Amino acid sequence: MLQLAGVSAGYGSFQALFDVSLDVGAGEAVGVIGPNGAGKTTLMRVISGMLPVREGRIDLEGRALAGMPAHRVIGEGIAHVPENRRLFPGLTVEENLRMGAYIPSARQHVRERLEWVYELFPRLKERRDQTAGTLSGGEQQMCAIGRALMSKPKILLMDEPSAGLAPLVVQQVFGLVRRIREEGFTVLIVEQNVQQVLEVVDRAYLLEVGRIRLSGSSEELKNNDFVRQAYMGI
Repeated sequence: MLQLAGVSAGYGSFQALFDVSLDVGAGEAVGVIGPNGAGKTTLMRVISGMLPVREGRIDLEGRALAGMPAHRVIGEGIAHVPENRRLFPGLTVEENLRMGAYIPSARQHVRERLEWVYELFPRLKERRDQTAGTLSGGEQQMCAIGRALMSKPKILLMDEPSAGLAPLVVQQVFGLVRRIREEGFTVLIVEQNVQQVLEVVDRAYLLEVGRIRLSGSSEELKNNDFVRQAYMGI
């Protein structure tokens, strides 16, 4: 479904990604793991059109995305849950959710999509009139994911969903990822919490200093000596 081939990108004179190639099949959950500064967030920004590609290709179902503006990338079927949620804190939960359905193809299905998101996350329905800035960390992550799902994406990008959350809330967030998978969504998730993310994805790539160092099934990476020692403390 999603293919990156030889992608390089960066900020000004700084290059953050070097010749990155990866793929995500329909219905898969794929992880990109690695330390702070590895280029994981840059990778997500490049896929979603927020940062231009310097070299390489990004294709979604055979359609080239490189050079396409971010609002058009969303229309092609990619939704991005950014790091730190980036909700509108003064708007209610429902107003934030509605913001996710602004593209023309989603506007005519707002009510239907709202009801579906509320079925998926009943807590959001209970909080629908509460301002997003007053939600707990886990509830804010639910709202951010729900907002992304409002456009009915083909693939959901999740950038560090556990960042800044307490351990108990981290467990809840990865429970949300499992629930989304059960709904049949294709997911690409970047995450520092290696042990947790390898429990919910099919395959993963290890990104270090802007380059793919390793890739394999979640089981292969969980049993890889380098990954275990460097990222799991085992």
